[in-house]
Order: sequence, then C-alpha cells, then structure tokens
Amino acid sequence: MKMFSWIFITSFLQTPYFVFNFNWSICYFLTTEDFHHEGDVMIGAFFPVHTYYTRKKIPNVQYPSIYFYQDYYIQFNFKNYQYVLALVYAIEEINRNPNLLPNLTIGFDFYNVKFTEKETLMNVCMWLTAHKRGKVLPNYNCEEKNFTAAFTGTSWTTSAHIGTLLQLFRFPQLSIGPYDTALNDHDQYSSLYQMAAKDTSLSHAIVSLMLYFRWSWVGLLLPDDHKGNKVLSEFRDEMERERVCIAFVKMIPTTWTLYFNKQWKNMEEIEESSTNVIIIYGDVDSLQGLMRNIGQRLLTGKVWVMNFEQDITDHADYFLLDSFHGSFIFTQHYAESFEFTKFIQTVNPYKYPEDIYLPKMWHYFFKCSYSEVDCKLLDNCQANATLNVLPRHIFDVSMSKESYNIYNAVYAVAHSLHEITLKQVQMQPCKNGEELLFYPWQINSFLRKNMGLDWRQKINEEYDILNLWNFPKGLGLKVKIGNYSANAPNGQQLTLSDQMIQWPEKFSKIPQSVCSESCGPGFRKVTLEGQAVCCYNCTPCAENEISNETDVDHCVKCPESYYANTEKNHCLQKAQSFLAYEDPLGMALTSIALLFSALTVIVVGIFVRHRHTPMVKANNRALSYTLLISLNFCFLCSLNFIGQPNTATCILQQTIFGVAFTVALATVLAKAITVVIAFKATFPGRIIRWLMISRAPNYTIPICTLIQLVLCGIWMATFPPFVDQDDHTEHGHVIIFCNKGSSVAFHCALGYLCFLALGSYAMAFFSRNLPDTFNESKFLSFSMLVFFCVWITFLPVYHSTKGKIMLAMEVFCILASSAALLGFIFTPKCYIILLRPEKNSFHCIKNKIHSKGNVSQSIVKKPI
Repeated sequence: MKMFSWIFITSFLQTPYFVFNFNWSICYFLTTEDFHHEGDVMIGAFFPVHTYYTRKKIPNVQYPSIYFYQDYYIQFNFKNYQYVLALVYAIEEINRNPNLLPNLTIGFDFYNVKFTEKETLMNVCMWLTAHKRGKVLPNYNCEEKNFTAAFTGTSWTTSAHIGTLLQLFRFPQLSIGPYDTALNDHDQYSSLYQMAAKDTSLSHAIVSLMLYFRWSWVGLLLPDDHKGNKVLSEFRDEMERERVCIAFVKMIPTTWTLYFNKQWKNMEEIEESSTNVIIIYGDVDSLQGLMRNIGQRLLTGKVWVMNFEQDITDHADYFLLDSFHGSFIFTQHYAESFEFTKFIQTVNPYKYPEDIYLPKMWHYFFKCSYSEVDCKLLDNCQANATLNVLPRHIFDVSMSKESYNIYNAVYAVAHSLHEITLKQVQMQPCKNGEELLFYPWQINSFLRKNMGLDWRQKINEEYDILNLWNFPKGLGLKVKIGNYSANAPNGQQLTLSDQMIQWPEKFSKIPQSVCSESCGPGFRKVTLEGQAVCCYNCTPCAENEISNETDVDHCVKCPESYYANTEKNHCLQKAQSFLAYEDPLGMALTSIALLFSALTVIVVGIFVRHRHTPMVKANNRALSYTLLISLNFCFLCSLNFIGQPNTATCILQQTIFGVAFTVALATVLAKAITVVIAFKATFPGRIIRWLMISRAPNYTIPICTLIQLVLCGIWMATFPPFVDQDDHTEHGHVIIFCNKGSSVAFHCALGYLCFLALGSYAMAFFSRNLPDTFNESKFLSFSMLVFFCVWITFLPVYHSTKGKIMLAMEVFCILASSAALLGFIFTPKCYIILLRPEKNSFHCIKNKIHSKGNVSQSIVKKPI
C-alpha cells in the first residue's frame, strides 16, 4: 500500500495538471470507470471526466491483480462532472412529468472517454453488448436493454470515432460538443445530430471586439485540423475587411504530446511577439496542452480572447498570478437554469449511491473516509458538504453550454420516444403488462422531425462575452460584461460594460495592440512596403490639408476660403485681406499721396500768385497749370488702390490712372516741343511762325488723351477690371484685389504712357544745349528719365509679387513717377521765384540777353 502510494504521487507531481496533495485510497482504483442509472429505456453517455496515461507496467506484490505504472498520470476534471449531473437532472425531470413518457422511465449508462481511440470504442462496444463482465459480444444484447441514443462529446474527434461505429447500426448519436462541419456530413454520419448551434458569426463577433478596443495587431492560435484551417480562412476574410492585421498564426498540434512538452518551441515566439492580444480558437480537448503551457509560463502581459470555457485555473495554483486573468470568452447565449443550480445543491453520494465520482469528490474535498471492507463512503464528512461550496475553478454550479446541450438532447430523445409510443399504441394497442418494443434506428426519423432540418439556423446567433476574474489565483469568476447579437442593427451588435472589465496585471488601462503607433490628427499613414497594412509610418499632412481623425489614409484638402491651422487638424476661415487705410503700409502711402497732393496745390498757388513774372510767363503758364492739375490727379488717383476694392474702384483705378498720366506726359511733351520750336528756329519761316503763334504744340494734349481714352474704352468694354481674390499667396488670408481683367490691355495702356515719356525725353534731350535762361529741357529730360526707369522697373516686380505687396508697389510707382515730374520740373522754378527773386526780373533777363546774343533777344521779345 505504501509502495503504491509513493510511486503514484512521485510520478504524478511531475505532470503539469491538477496536483492532488492528499493520501490516496486504494478505493480510488478499485472502483470502475462506468456506472449505470436504471430505466426502461437507456441512454448511453460518453463524456471525458478523467483520463489515465501510463507508460510502463510494474507488478504489485501485495495485490497481484493490480498493476502499477511508471510515469503514471491521472487527470480529474471535476468541472466536466457537471455533464453527468445535467443528464441526471433532465432525466429526473422527464420521469416526473406525467405528460411525457407516462409509462416509461429513462435511464442512462455512463462511460468515461479515455485517452485512446481504442479504449473509447471499446467502451461503446461494451455498452452495446451490455455484458456484465465487460466482454464484447458483437451483435448481442446480453441484458436486452432498450437502447435509444448515445450522447457523445465534448471533442469532435470523440464524436467522430464513436459515430463511425454507431453509423453501422444507424444508431442515433447526439453530439453535445461544439458544432463541427466534419460531423455535418450526412453521408458519413447519417444518424449523428449536433446539439450546438453553428458559429457562423463568431469570427465577426471577435473582430468586432478588436474594433471596439482599436486592436489592429493580433495573433491567432488555432488547432491544426480541418476546423482550424476553416476558421483561419474566416478570420482572414473578416480581418482583411475590417483592416485588422494578423501578427502571427500558429497551428497547434492536437496530440497529447504537448501536455508534457513544457518547452514547446513556439511559446517563446508567442511570448516575445509585439502583439498584446491573442485569439485562441478551438475546443477544450484539442487545446488542453496549449492552455497548460500558457498557464505555466505566467504570460500576464497578453490579453487572450477565446471561444471556449477551459478549466484554466487548476494549473500551478501555488501562484497568485494567472496568465488568463482578464481574458475574454465568447460563449453562445442560452437561458440560465436556476432550478438546475438548486438541484446541484441537493446532490450527494448518499442520494446517488451508483455514482462513482461523487464519493471521490466527497473524499477529496470534504475529508470523507472509505470503508476498508467494501469501499463504501462513510458518513464522517465535514459539515455542510455540498457542491455549491466548492470554488468556481473546481466546480461551477451554473449550467455550462455543454450541459445545456445535454439537457436539450435528453428532451429531444424523450419527445421522439413519446411520439413513437403514441404511434405504436394507435397502430397496435398493448395488452396489460406488455412492453413496447422499438429499435434505436426508428428514433432517427422522429429526431429529425423534432429538431428540424435546419433548427440550428433558427437560433438567434447571440453570444455572451465573459471576462475572467482570477486574481488572486483561484477566484475563477467568469463575469458577463456584454453580448453580441448578429441580428441587431449595424453599429449596435456589440455591447460592453467597460467599467466591469478587469485587465491582466500588466495593464492599468485598456491595452494597445498595434503594429505602429496611431497617427494622430494632422498626420496620415504611409504604408511600409512589404509589410502588413497595419504597419506604417506617420507623415504630416501636406500644405492646406488636414486630418481630424486618427489613422487616416488620406488628408482632406481645405476649401478655397479656408486654411489649415498649425496642427493641421482643423480648417479655419480665412480672413479677408487688402491694402487698407488702417494698415501701416496703406497709412504710409496715403500720407505720402496727400502730402504730394498738398505740395502740388502749393505750387499751383505760387504760380498763380506770380503769374505775371517772367519765370512763369517764360514757361508757358497754361501748360504749367495743366501739368500741375494733372499731377494732382496722379497723386490722388493712388488712393483708389487703397481700401477694400469694389467694381467701381477697380474701374476708376485704371481709367483715372491712365488718363491723368496721359495728360501729364502729353503736357510735358507739349512743353518739350515748344522749347525745340522756339530755340531751333533761328530764322523762323511761315510754318514755324504759324506754329508758334497758333500754339499748335498745345493740341498734343487732347490728341494724346483721346488716344488713351479710346484704349481705355476698348478695355472697359471688352475685359473690364473686376474684384478678385487670392487664396494662396498669404497663409490664412484671402487677398481681395482688383483683377486687371485683360493683361494685354493693361500693358498696352502702360506701354502707351512709356511711349509718351520716351517721346518727351527725346524732345527734351535734343534741346538740352540751348540757352538756359528759362530753358527747362534738362529738367524735363531728368523727369522723363526717372519716369521711364520707374515704370520699366515696375514690370518685373509686378509679375514677381502678389497680394498687397504688388498693389503697394504699383502705388509707389505712381507716387514716385508723379513726384519726379513735380520735383524736377517745378522745384527749380519755385526756388527762383521764392528764394532768388532778383533773377525773376526783366532787368536780369536783359543783361543775360546782351551777353547771349540775338538768339536770346528773340526770347525776350516773344515770350514762350
């Protein structure tokens, strides 16, 4: 006895699963692995409650009939024992119902699903044979039991193995595990019915959770079988549609070698991966080894999203931390059964003496002792020994989805049997005491009728989302934090209570799981070549473009009347800008224009007051007055270029500017022609005398002005100036300006003015060496030279600048050229008139005439 206990415990502590630290009783191994609950009709139940794994036989001296094994392994999954209780609960409920199978009782035969396919099929054969000694006698029913159906699960492989055998007899089989497409092959499994609904929306539900928390970089752990490959395809399509990227995909082998391979090579890669969220899809049986490996490594920096409720709290329970704390579990929604919970509270080994697992649980958890005589459980347990006092991670009193499927499966069989009995009674009434006879294959048609051809599709695809609370280790609470309904409107399918969520210990807030940090407002994503779309760089938006959301692919250009702020996350209304009087530049130009206009008025006053002096007379008073008045208009027309433009000011800008300067330049040209005629005609003939007497040069002014008026008229009639705006030159401003309308017309008008200036300069240049008593040819030449240079310089500046600077440059050229005319022509005259009056007398003139000769004498006799 001691040798047995020592060998078993030593080898058992080497295993990674559920360590039992108690004194083992030999009764644990003398009891069989199956038990029976008698009834008129029997259901076969094949569920995994415990597993044996052995490697080498060792003979036992004390008990020759018992062998021991080196590296002996045993796993009790007491949570799965709820399947047996769900079966008992449903059967008792039906047996008490007088309206359902009133003359029949249902019983069951329970067989544990062992480790190997061979042993599993052996249990099925023994059940079909019903031999008391456990021998297999094909095609014989030794006890003549009325078999009805077999319940199998929870793994699809278990159902497939058993289904291959039962299919030979068309024996009804109801699978209580997750839905699997492989079992839906009616040619291969024509008598197999899956109680679980098809998970057609599970992949979308899980991806919806990723989108809710903005997780775009996730890993996938899937079983390496047909189901894993199918689910991988579904996840790829769903994630590609929602722009969620897969960081890695690991196909997990479903063999049990992973149980013992603690150093699975892929675990390090998973642990070091950059993703913080990993999806585990599969079933309880196929991924047990993976779950134990994860639990032993204490991966507290990952958020696990699973589709099954695995017993993930019974490994390494000497740690306070747990790898799966804060995980999410998606389970199909089903109605809670409070009556089932009350039923579990009444369960004990004395109520069901045929049950072999209740005594083991009472022995282990409540310190009950076995009788050494017959291995019966003694009534010396702790007080208040009930299953509902056990921790949730050991046994959960709430009905699981597998138990829910078992409950529905029992009722499906019961209703089918009820219809069979009614049909048989109607066809051939039974005599008193005579039992109804039927064969299992007869139930198939009634099962199809009761369950419906597509009954699973009628179920609303709704999933409960559970959050695992397992800190400290052993708490084992699965709290419902939300749900997903495929039938809800878009945008309302997923509902979560964020405040109820507990995250893994590493995270104090919602964890991020992205390949690249999010591109905030003002930036856009630039995909990296050769990498997933979730891996990118962030680059600022281009000029006048914004992005007010995170992770945008393209920035949005602001409208013309808006501009992007500095952060490039908002479009702001552009302020209107023009050369206003309030601006420093506009104020300076206005002041200069008014100053020169005032000076021009002063010069006019001086000339009017001294109009009878030789200086004023000699320079042709009428032309001087005309020139001064036109210059005053030139100075004042610059004010049209300042202030907010409108259609009227835009037209007046060009017309007044062109006409005023044309009159001024024509006047200068007339003065230059007069000087040339006066000084070049030493011996005047009739024509020269007529030109001088008739003052023909003065007609130059209206003729030149008329030409400019014709040009301006054509301009205004065809392409007149209009108010325009510039949205691009000045950041954040819309520049309001006068568009010239026709650039050709503007340059023609400006070219005409330069042509007049060039003509005046030529005439004045030819008379520069004539007697200089009152000769102003040199001053005319200088003024025209400055005028010509100013406007020639204006052209390249005009074409290279925009906005207010261009407008200010045009005003400056108007003022500069006008000031040149005023300064060079009238400053010397005002100097003589005001400061050297002695030179402005006939006496001074006469003295100069005698010294200059007869040519000057003609000037005195005939003033210009």
